[in-house]
Amino acid sequence: MLAIVWIFPIVWIVLASFSYNDTGFVSTIWPKQFTLSNYIGIFTSDQFPFVYWIRNTLFVSIVSMILSTFVTISVAYALSRLRFRFRKPYLQIALILGMFPGFMSMIALYYILKSFDMLNLVGLILVYVGGAGLGFYIAKGFFDTIPRSIDEAAEIDGASRWQVFVHIGLPMSKPIIVYTALTAFIAPWTDFIFSGIILSSSGNSKTYTIAYGLYNMVHATKGTSTAYFTWFIAGCVIIAIPITILFVVMQKFYVNGITAGADKG
Repeated sequence: MLAIVWIFPIVWIVLASFSYNDTGFVSTIWPKQFTLSNYIGIFTSDQFPFVYWIRNTLFVSIVSMILSTFVTISVAYALSRLRFRFRKPYLQIALILGMFPGFMSMIALYYILKSFDMLNLVGLILVYVGGAGLGFYIAKGFFDTIPRSIDEAAEIDGASRWQVFVHIGLPMSKPIIVYTALTAFIAPWTDFIFSGIILSSSGNSKTYTIAYGLYNMVHATKGTSTAYFTWFIAGCVIIAIPITILFVVMQKFYVNGITAGADKG
């Protein structure tokens, strides 16, 4: 019963993306007329550069994923394996800061980036990567489950900390790397708040990301905004496809990473 309740909105969205409608919101479940005009229109429209939105979002998501994953895994490994001053205070401060939602800082981030003339995609990447170091807790829990005797054996053989991390730590932590990479990719791909704040001042729709671009699509013209509603739904289906494929392909690693990382804190 719950599965039907959860799946029903998804099925409705997919069906609505194939329905012909030029008057407003789709009010029926089964389309009266199936058409591909919504998908064709969103890719060929001059008013809404959907291809640019996909390209921008893909660029931001991939770069943010690579940098955020490296930062998160490095911080998690250091906190799990190394003992240094202020280690415990840092863990406590990071836990407290993680309780505050990120959008509380968006006004401050906007003015900081504006002062450096970085209200663009590069500035958006810095926002996503900047807080990556605080998301280390699950990855740290995963590294805590790896026996220290393996590191000690490598160090006895003359390996440095970096060599232990690269040649032993990373190969043994594929599940948590996949989990971290997936979460780091999904956040920029679906984010609306920060992209809307940072990119709104550009005035050039070709610099928007998918989420902010679709929002502007349904608010394009006052009084006729619902005319693009089926295009908006088609766009939502398109952006859901990459995430769905990633989860299906990486499901095994994703589950192993999140469960293993929750064993120890």
